Amino acid sequence: MDAFLPALVTFFVIIDPIGIAPVFATLTEGASRAHRIRMAVRATVLAALILTGFAYGGAYLLGAMGISLDAFRGAGGVLLFLIAMDMIFEKRSERREKRTSDFQEKHHEAASDISVFPMAIPLMAGPGAIATIMLYMKQAGGDAQSQMAVLGAAGAVLLLCLTVLLLVGPIMRLVGDTVAQTIGRILGVILAALAVQLIFDAIGNTFGV
Repeated sequence: MDAFLPALVTFFVIIDPIGIAPVFATLTEGASRAHRIRMAVRATVLAALILTGFAYGGAYLLGAMGISLDAFRGAGGVLLFLIAMDMIFEKRSERREKRTSDFQEKHHEAASDISVFPMAIPLMAGPGAIATIMLYMKQAGGDAQSQMAVLGAAGAVLLLCLTVLLLVGPIMRLVGDTVAQTIGRILGVILAALAVQLIFDAIGNTFGV
């Protein structure tokens, strides 16, 4: 169990449940409570499956495909940057306003499914979290107790994510549309910066800059 606390702290910093909560609120703005709950639960489950899969087979999979972890990090940065642009220029708000003209489209929430991307990956189970769980599992070696400690730490942080995501909706609604839109644009800029940093890190590690 010596690996649990260090892994817990590392996963908490990397995944940042508090940081992704406002992003979730912005991306699901205007959706029903049932849709928010479904997105939060689905994203958490998918993130858990992704991290578990990479914990046991990530190194083999990337190696077999000839993909470096830095290439994976760079791809995650590009995808995250695209989402950030959507948030900054409120493209999602424009699409949502168009859907309100038709009752059926207004309630067709599958079109705004954000559980896989960007919530599960790259926000909850992104390159940083994947690299972290692969590193800790490698350090655990064949010790089953240490492996369970690492998985337990990741699971605890994901459960915290789920709790925060379920509670953030009502809180964000209280602040009003104007403040929510402002927060969304600020978060979009922050996400864009994070995406660029991921790309820079990938390039720097690849070329030894």
